[in-house]
Amino acid sequence: MRTVDEDRHPAGERVEVALQKRALTETLSVLKQASAAWASHGCPGTSECCQLSVTKKEPWLWPTEWQALLEHLKRDQRTLPEPRADGGCPFLDAAGTRCTVYQARPFGCRTYFCHRITGPAKQPADATNALLDRLTAINIALDPGAAPRPMLQWFER
Repeated sequence: MRTVDEDRHPAGERVEVALQKRALTETLSVLKQASAAWASHGCPGTSECCQLSVTKKEPWLWPTEWQALLEHLKRDQRTLPEPRADGGCPFLDAAGTRCTVYQARPFGCRTYFCHRITGPAKQPADATNALLDRLTAINIALDPGAAPRPMLQWFER
């Protein structure tokens, strides 16, 4: 007996959806582990690193990271924010001081490329590189042509 879902989605689509869900779950795990790897380091919360037009250091996101952000917004019943006139990250709050998607923030936002980082002098480079390799593998397995893009390019799509 076929289910209603099977009537709407051919087997290939069901497999693709399952693969995407698994990739998203694995991506969320990598993001959580990145936060744990950097737990002994801190951010002073100045949001300087989020001023993308000033720093010229825009985080690059893999497709599954972008999907994690979209899913986070969907769960919160929010829409994708408009680009900010001041050139800051669109995910900053209206005051430009707090991340509105902090729990779903991308890998690059979790690994402190800010010059104001606090914590031990030794940064977890080995763990960070291993997690980045895993994030790469997750996305390449899902789509061999996948590549990371600067965050604002995702907004243009």
